[in-house]
Amino acid sequence: SFMVTVRDQYKYEDNDTSAPDVFAREPYIVRFALELTALPDLVIIPQHTEPEKAGTELEALYDVFTEVRRRWRCKNVVLMGDFNAGCKYLSKKKTKSLRLSKDPDFQWLISDGTDTTVKESTSCAYDRIVIYGEELRNLVKSAGIYNFTKELRLSEAGALKVSDHYPVEMDLGGCRTLLPSLILIILSLSSSCGIRSLL
Repeated sequence: SFMVTVRDQYKYEDNDTSAPDVFAREPYIVRFALELTALPDLVIIPQHTEPEKAGTELEALYDVFTEVRRRWRCKNVVLMGDFNAGCKYLSKKKTKSLRLSKDPDFQWLISDGTDTTVKESTSCAYDRIVIYGEELRNLVKSAGIYNFTKELRLSEAGALKVSDHYPVEMDLGGCRTLLPSLILIILSLSSSCGIRSLL
C-alpha cells in the first residue's frame, strides 16, 4: 500500500458577470500527492453535468482544465463523472466535436459503446473518464465500469437501490484501489464544504 495525501483543492467559481452561469454544479478540483515514483502528482476534476446542458458544460470543462493547468502547472489530470455524455443528452457527433475530444492530448477511457446504466432497458455511456498526461497514460492498464449488479449478485431492483449508474474505474498499473480512494476523499471534502455529491 502507499500514501495518498491532498495537496490542494478549490471550487471552480463560475461567476463571470460577462457571461451566463455555465455549470449547474461547479467543479470541485482536488490535487493529490502520491507515493508513486511514476505518478507523484495527480489532479482530479469531477463533474456531474446537467443532462440538458451536457454539451455546453463539457465544452466549458476544457476551460476549467486550462485554468487548473495554469494554476498548479500539473502534468497529469483526470476529468471524470456523470457527464451525461450519451443517448438523448449528447450525440456521438456532438461528443466528437468537443475540445476534450478533438485535442489529441486527451484520452477518453470509457467509450461511446460502454453502458454505464444499471437498467437493462437502457444502454448509455453517461459516465466517463478522460485523462491528460503522458505519465498517467503510461500507467493505465484498463478502464471500465464496476458492475455491482453482477459482482454482488443483485436483482435489478436491488441494484437500483444503490444507484442507477455503475461506477467507472481504471487500473493504474496494479493500483486499482487508487481511484475509489481518491473519489472518497473528494466526496468527503465536498461534503465538508457543503457541496452536494458531484458524481
